[in-house]
Order: sequence, then C-alpha cells, then structure tokens
Amino acid sequence: MPLLPELSELLQAEDPEERQTITGVNWNNYEALLNDLGDSLQYRVTYLDGVIELMSPSLRHEIRKTIIGSSLEIYFQEKRIRYFPLGSTTFRKEAKRGGVEPDESYYIGIEKEVPDLAIEVVVTIEGIDKLEVYKRLAVAEVWFFQKNQFAVDHLGDENYELVAKSELLPNLDLSILAEYVIAEDALDAAIAFREKIKEMVN
Repeated sequence: MPLLPELSELLQAEDPEERQTITGVNWNNYEALLNDLGDSLQYRVTYLDGVIELMSPSLRHEIRKTIIGSSLEIYFQEKRIRYFPLGSTTFRKEAKRGGVEPDESYYIGIEKEVPDLAIEVVVTIEGIDKLEVYKRLAVAEVWFFQKNQFAVDHLGDENYELVAKSELLPNLDLSILAEYVIAEDALDAAIAFREKIKEMVN
C-alpha cells in the first residue's frame, strides 16, 4: 500500500508535541480551566493531585489516534460488539483528585460512569502518570500505543497489570491491529482490516 507523498512527509517530519505543567492547582481552578477550554481540540488536559498537564497533540499523534479509533470501530462492527465511542471526553472525580482526557475511549456493552477502555498514543514522554489517574477513575483497561505497538494494562484488584492481550477484547490480535494502524495508506488499510476481521468472523 503506497504512502501518499504528502502524508509521508508529514509523518517523517519533526512534529513535536507541546507540553506545559502547572503545579499548585486546586480543583475549582481545574474545573474553571476545563470550562474555559470548552470543546477545544487544541489541548488534552490531565489533572493529578494539584498538577495540571496541558498537551497540544502533534499531527502524527492525531493521525495515529484517529486510525486506531476507526480500526477498532471496524472490529466492533464486524464482531457485533455493542460499543459507545467517547473520544476525548473529560473524565474526572474530585474525590480522587484526578481527571483525564483519553485519545480514544469506549463503553463496551452498556453505558457506565467511566469508559471500559481508554487508548493513549505516546509520541513523546509524558509528565503526569496517566495510569495513576486511570486507576483512580477505575477504568478497566488502558492501551498505550508507542513505537508502533500496543501495551495493555488491565486493572486488577488494586493495580494495573501489564498483560499479553486485552481481557476486554481477547480475540483481537493487537499486533495485527498495529500493522494496519501504521500502514502507509489509511483507506487501503481500513478496507484490508475489515476483510481480515470478516475472515475471522466466518
């Protein structure tokens, strides 16, 4: 699947993410910031114990996270798994002193207070420990996509455990999904991935 020249140049170019950390922020100020930003897509905001991290996603980051989301929804559709796409919705709990905006997130089966699955694309090293935030929110599973592969953290009784495959979607081979996520042409990859899933269904 040949890569479009323009997209190839964009993905290979220097495309740094911008991060800013602010300390000593109380919950009311955090809520006020979220209100000021509204539905802006310019920043992802993470809050943990009085520290805010503002991250402005890079183009590479957004391309990867969007392809992951669209590919995963193909899987849900072909496998007839009921899902609710939540995107980068803000999830937060004042009592837990934590809040986060995933790159992609989903309820699986039925709607709940927090998503079952959160997905994070890691292009540059993060500051705040997002996994700690997700633990406080009791998100069942977090997938990190870094260096062209997935790492899956599943929440046990108290802490996350790095597992070999998703316990929410045990029949999904994440190494195969990763191949299509990084494929050179997004349209060809989506078509091929759907056909691959259909083969698995039949």
